[in-house]
Amino acid sequence: MTQKNRLQSGGRIDRSKPLTFTYNGKKFKGFHGDTLASAMLANGIDIVSRSFKYSRPRGIVAAGAEEPNAVLQLGATEATQVPNVRATQQELFDGLVAGATNGWPNVDNDLMGYVGKVGGSMMHPGFYYKTFMYPQSLWHTYENMIRKAAGLGRSPLENDPDMYDKINQHCDVLVVGAGPAGLAAALTAARSGARVIIADEQAEFGGSLLSSKESLDGKAASAWVSDVVKELSGYEDVMLLPRSTVNGYHDHNFLTIHERRTDHIADKAPEGMVRQRLHRVRAKWVILATGAHERPLVYANNDVPGCMVANAVSTYINRYGVVPGNELVLMTTNDSGYQAALDWHDAGRKVAAIVDTRQNPQGDRVSAARQRGLNVITGSAVIEVSGSKRVTGVSIAPLSADGSRVNGSVTKMNADTVATSGGWSPVIHLSCHTGARPVWNEDVVGFLPGPTVQKQLTAGAINGSYSTSTALFEGLNAGLKALAELGMTAAEVSLPKAEEVKEGNPMTLFHIPHLKPTSKAPKQFVDYQTDVTAAGIEVACREGYESIEHVKRYTAMGFGTDQGKLGNINGMAIAAKALNQTIPETGTTIFRPNYTPVTFGAIAGRDCGELFDPKRYTAMHKWHVENGAKFEDVGQWKRPWYFPKAGESMQDALNRECLATRESVGILDASTLGKIDIQGKDAREFLGRVYTNAWAKLPVGKCRYGLMCGEDGMVFDDGVTSCLGENHFVMTTTSGGAARVYEWLELYHQTEWPEMEVYFNTVTDHWATMTISGPNSRKLLAELTDYDVSKENFGFMDWREMNVASVPARVFRNSFTGELSFEINVQANYGLHVWEKLFEHGEKYNLTPYGTETMHILRAEKGFIIAGQDTDGSVHPYDLGMGWCVSPKKPFSFIGKRGMAREDCVRPDRKQLVGLKTVDPNVVLPEGAQGVFDPKAPIPMPMVGHITSSYWSACLGRSIAMGFVKGGLDKMGEKVYYPLADGRTVEAEICSPIFLDPKGERQNV
Repeated sequence: MTQKNRLQSGGRIDRSKPLTFTYNGKKFKGFHGDTLASAMLANGIDIVSRSFKYSRPRGIVAAGAEEPNAVLQLGATEATQVPNVRATQQELFDGLVAGATNGWPNVDNDLMGYVGKVGGSMMHPGFYYKTFMYPQSLWHTYENMIRKAAGLGRSPLENDPDMYDKINQHCDVLVVGAGPAGLAAALTAARSGARVIIADEQAEFGGSLLSSKESLDGKAASAWVSDVVKELSGYEDVMLLPRSTVNGYHDHNFLTIHERRTDHIADKAPEGMVRQRLHRVRAKWVILATGAHERPLVYANNDVPGCMVANAVSTYINRYGVVPGNELVLMTTNDSGYQAALDWHDAGRKVAAIVDTRQNPQGDRVSAARQRGLNVITGSAVIEVSGSKRVTGVSIAPLSADGSRVNGSVTKMNADTVATSGGWSPVIHLSCHTGARPVWNEDVVGFLPGPTVQKQLTAGAINGSYSTSTALFEGLNAGLKALAELGMTAAEVSLPKAEEVKEGNPMTLFHIPHLKPTSKAPKQFVDYQTDVTAAGIEVACREGYESIEHVKRYTAMGFGTDQGKLGNINGMAIAAKALNQTIPETGTTIFRPNYTPVTFGAIAGRDCGELFDPKRYTAMHKWHVENGAKFEDVGQWKRPWYFPKAGESMQDALNRECLATRESVGILDASTLGKIDIQGKDAREFLGRVYTNAWAKLPVGKCRYGLMCGEDGMVFDDGVTSCLGENHFVMTTTSGGAARVYEWLELYHQTEWPEMEVYFNTVTDHWATMTISGPNSRKLLAELTDYDVSKENFGFMDWREMNVASVPARVFRNSFTGELSFEINVQANYGLHVWEKLFEHGEKYNLTPYGTETMHILRAEKGFIIAGQDTDGSVHPYDLGMGWCVSPKKPFSFIGKRGMAREDCVRPDRKQLVGLKTVDPNVVLPEGAQGVFDPKAPIPMPMVGHITSSYWSACLGRSIAMGFVKGGLDKMGEKVYYPLADGRTVEAEICSPIFLDPKGERQNV
C-alpha cells in the first residue's frame, strides 16, 4: 500500500530512511521520525480500535499522550509483547509489529458492534452494576465476558527478555517539559551553574515548536531549539532526558521519571542496554512547563474515525508530513483552531468549511483564512457527523449567541475529516499529585495549578499562557526565581523575538446542542476510552449524583489509561449545566500518579528474580547440600527441611530425626533466626513497651521469652531476648518475621518515642547458630569447651560466653524442643568449622541433623506455638493460653494492652488454641481442617475453629494436632469433629496442647 496521505516534502521525518511495519498482519511503510500513529495515518488506516461498551469503530484523535483510541498491542514475539501502547507515543522502527487489542473477527468488522447498535440505548450509566448483580453464582461468568468485551491488551505469556533499571538523581532544578517555556527555564538555570535535569516525553525537545511554522528572531523556531539543546548538552551539570515522562510528583520534591531508552530501536533492547529506566529525583526546585492539551468539542457522532482535535491535524501535517484526509471541516470556539485549516489548505487539500461558534470572530488567523478564500461560517456549529467507519459528511446549524441551542436550519456538507477545538486545558496533572487543588480561571476557560507547599514554579501553557513570547518570558522568570531561591547569581539570557499573533476572545462552549434533546440525539462522546456520553452524565445527575467525584465513578469518566485528558473538563461542564451550577461550584477531580502508564519492568528495575527475592544461605549450607538435605524457603533463607537417607520417605526421615533427638542428641541449623542488637540507656524501657511481659529486672546473663502484639492486641511475633549488658540486649525473632520486627521497632522509636535513647542493628547475618538438643547435648558440648556447662553453673534460660571448638561463642541455654538444649552462636565465618567439629565429636552420640519439619513436630509435642502458623493476626495471648506471658501491671502500658481489652476480645466464646487427639490415633488431621460440634448439622455447618498444626509423632506413637476451638480452654475432654473433603469425618478430643513432658523436666536437667 502506498502512503496515500503522505506529503512529498515537509515535516521532520527522514524520507531517505524508509521503514517497514506490520499492523494487524499487513505490512506498511513509514519513515524514520514517524510515530506509529503518523505512519498509520499516512497509510490511510482509519480504524485502530473498537470502543469499550458499544464496540464502535474508533480512529486516531490526537497526537500525544492524550490520545484515547490508538492503544495497541506491540511485539513480534510472545516474549516481547507489550499491551496498551499509545501509537502516538511509539516511535516507528523497522520491523515493528502492532495490532488492535479488540474486535472480532477483526477490528474493521467486529460482530460486537452489532450488539452496540442494538443494545446501545440500554447501556446507560450503572448498567453493569444494575444488570449483573443476579444471580450471584454467575458473576464470574459475567466478569470474564465483560473483561473480554472491554478490549484490553494481553499480557505476554513468556518472560520478558529485557533488562530495566532504576537510578537516584539529585539536582538544583528539575524542568518538566522541553517546550519554549521549559527550554528558556533550563537555559537560564544552566548558564548560572545550577545542576539541571530537563525531561520531556517526546523524542525531541521543542514541544509545540516542533509542529509550528512560526519563527523566532526571523528564523525557523526549530533552529532556536537546536541551538539551545546544543548549548545545554555542553554543560557538565545538565542532564537532558528526551523520551522521558515525569509520571509522578510526590512530597518534598521527589519525582519519578520514566525514560524509554530503547523502545524506539527494536522489540528487544540491544545487547548491554536496558529497555527502560526509572529516575527517582530529589530536586531543590521544580519548574513545571508541561503545556496544555487541546479540548475537542462534544457533538453527535463525534467518535467516527476522521474526527480529530485541531492541533493534532497541524502536528501531523507540519511535523510528520501527513495530511490525515482529503476534505476538512474545522469547528472552533477560538482563533487557535484556525491554524489546522490554514495548514490543511497550505498542504494542498480542500477545506470545505471553517465553522466558528462565535458570532463575529476577529484575529490574525481569522483574517488569514479569509484572505486564502476559505469558507468561514460564523455563529454556527457542526451538530452531527455522518459516516460509520469514516466521516462522510457533517450537519451544520446556526447557534444562539450563547451556544445553548440550535437557532436555524441545518446545512449538510461533504467531508472526510472533522477537526475541532474547544480551547485548551493546561496540563496540571503533576501539580495535582502534590495535593494542590486546581483553580478554575474564566479567562483561560480551564483549570490552573492551585497553591502548593512544594518548592515549585510554573511557566507557559500550564498557566494558560499560550503565546510563544509569553511562554519564553515565563520560562526565563521561573529560572531566575529558582536561582534566587538557591542563592545563585543569574547569568544573562536573552530571549528570541517571537511573532505576535493577535487573537480574538474565545467562546466558552463545551457541548454542542442538537435538534433533539441530548438523550434522544445520536451519541455525543465525552470520554472516548470509557464510552461516556453527554447523555450518560445527564442521567447520572438526574439519578442524584451531584458530586463530580460520584459522577466520575458512576459513569467511569476519566477511568481509562488516558485519565480523561481530553474529556474531563467537558464532562465537568456538562455535569455543571445539568446541576444548574458553575464549573467552580461543581468542582473537579484530582489527577493521581501515574501521568501515563508505566511498565512493571521500569518500576521493578533490577529488583527482579534473585535481586527481588534473593536466596540466602547459612554458613553450613554446603554441608547440608553434601548430606542430602531437602530445602524449604523461609523468609528468603534456604533452610534444611529434612535429611532423608537412601530409601527413606519423608515421614521415615522425620520419625528417625525426632527419635534421635529425643533419645540422644540432634542438631539444627538455626542461623536464620532473626537477631537484632539493641543498645542504649532506654533499652530496657523500650523492650517493656514492645513486649507483653516485664523486662526491667532481667539480669545480665539471663534470657526471657516474649510475645509482641500489634496495637489491636493480636500476636504477630515472638522470640527470646537475652541481656548481654545492663543496657545491651540481643533479640531473636522468627526467621520470616525478622525484617518486619526490625521495621516495627524503628517505626515506634522514630514516630512514637523519639526521645528514648535506644539503637537497633540487625545482626542476623553476623552469626552462625546451631542448636544441639537431647539428653546427650551437655556431654557433647562439654567435649568442645573448657567452660563448666553443668546444670548448677549454666541453668535454663542462661547465656554464657565461652570458646567452642576454639572459637569465641555465645551459648544460650533455651529450648524449642522441650529437651535439654544449647544454642551455639559463633561469628558466621566460623560456623561451618564449629558444625563439623560437633559432628566429629558427636558420632559416638549418634548426632543427627534435623530440619524445620522435625523442629515443628518437636515443638508441637511440647505445645510451643509458631507465630504465623498458630497465629494469624486475629488471636491475642489469652486466646493462645499464654496469659502468663502478659504483665498488666507494668508502669508503662505495652503495645496492644488496650487492644486485647476490647469487648470483642474478652468474649468467652472466642476461638482458643487447644491440643487435639484424634480418636483413631493413626489419623493425621490436615492443617486447615474446619471443626464443628455437630457433625450432623445441616450444611452450611456452623464452624467452630480450625487446625493450625498437625503431625505424626513417632515419640508418642500417634497423631497430634493444635488448633482453635470456640471456648476451647473450657472444653477439655469434649469432642469436636472435622468433616474432610474426601467425605470422612474425623472425631477428636480437646486436650492440653502439651503432649509431652508437661512439667518441663527434660529441658531442666
